[in-house]
Amino acid sequence: MKKGKTAVLLMNVGSPDEPTVPAVRKYLTEFLNDKRVIDLPWLLRKFLVNGIIIPFRVKNSTGLYKQLWTKKGSPLIYYSEELKEKLQAKLGSLFEVFVGMRYGNPGYKNALSEIKKKGFEKIVLVPLYPQHAMSTTETSLIAAEKEIKKQGIQAEIYEVGQFYDNPKFVDAFAEQARKYNLSDFDHIIFSYHGLPNRQVEKCHPGIKVGNCSCRNALPEHGKFCYHATSYETTRLIASKLNLKKSDYTVSFQSRLSNNWLTPFTDAVLQEKLEQGKKNILVLAPSFVTDCLETILEIGVEYGEEFKQKGGNKVQLVESLNTGDRWVEILAEMVISQLNS
Repeated sequence: MKKGKTAVLLMNVGSPDEPTVPAVRKYLTEFLNDKRVIDLPWLLRKFLVNGIIIPFRVKNSTGLYKQLWTKKGSPLIYYSEELKEKLQAKLGSLFEVFVGMRYGNPGYKNALSEIKKKGFEKIVLVPLYPQHAMSTTETSLIAAEKEIKKQGIQAEIYEVGQFYDNPKFVDAFAEQARKYNLSDFDHIIFSYHGLPNRQVEKCHPGIKVGNCSCRNALPEHGKFCYHATSYETTRLIASKLNLKKSDYTVSFQSRLSNNWLTPFTDAVLQEKLEQGKKNILVLAPSFVTDCLETILEIGVEYGEEFKQKGGNKVQLVESLNTGDRWVEILAEMVISQLNS
């Protein structure tokens, strides 16, 4: 028994084991069959995911992962492992930090098995998603809770929730943006991972996304609404950067259909180009770790398309990744949760 010691489990979405069709198919099958990712009735979800989405997307997705892959592997995984080591050094000997992806490897089930074996008295679950959503924070915490119960782990459980409004998180993202000369850019886009409108509206039944006031201020019903907190994240960071409302736009990327949150990032880029704005800076504050959606989708795909249409540059602001300030923020969140 590790008397008095605390396990810290960092959780993120995950990545295929390698950029091959079988590995990507396996990853997508686990990911997209999660009822909190595609929240449709069981039979319809199985038909849509396994009969349509995966067969039609797996080759293209594999090609994207091949572009993303480095000598160290998937950026999401190696950044997470490096973050674990830095957070371990920061927290010290009374803690042991683990990484457990919701899908794929290193998996949360194996991490929890190791935690059980070592007999920790306390476990802090840390989903690495700034804004709460059922397909990210919620599915990660519920999956971990179920596995803890299944394995019979006897420990005090603490959970770090959304942290989009943590002042130090806001400062850290603003500092990332300041690495670039903001005056060199014609416009700034805050791009968030998209979600189906129906998932967002489950947070506030009867209030449609299109009619919500959250684009201007955070409403009472929006505290755990991904759409509302995305706009609030933007306002907080924009304030730190002294941006006027006309300086920036909020948008959403990575859609699977047109019934997802709008405006779409690629459409906003096109609109800004038509307005004569040829140099665009993009922040992606729903990601704390750079991955396929930031490095490839924004940095490469959107950037190349923008240039082909006559633009000069789409510059991605790197995420927090393993920066020292981010490590300090994580350590403070963990300790604060234990003390609360």
